[in-house]
Amino acid sequence: MSLTEILPAIRQLPTPDKIRLIRILAQELDTEPAPFPFEPYKVYYLPTPYNTFGAGRALMDAMKKAGTGRN
Repeated sequence: MSLTEILPAIRQLPTPDKIRLIRILAQELDTEPAPFPFEPYKVYYLPTPYNTFGAGRALMDAMKKAGTGRN
């Protein structure tokens, strides 16, 4: 059964039953293994805007060129 098949029935449930359904689903998720677990003590490198000093200048230049930047 797909989600699109059961959504109309779920929308017709009274609020207490919807809350009970949320609890049941949350408990099931809690017992399943994580789909993409993070490994403890492993370093994950994420790209950030830190130390990209030229990006701010490029953005300001583009905004001024478009007429949206402040002088």
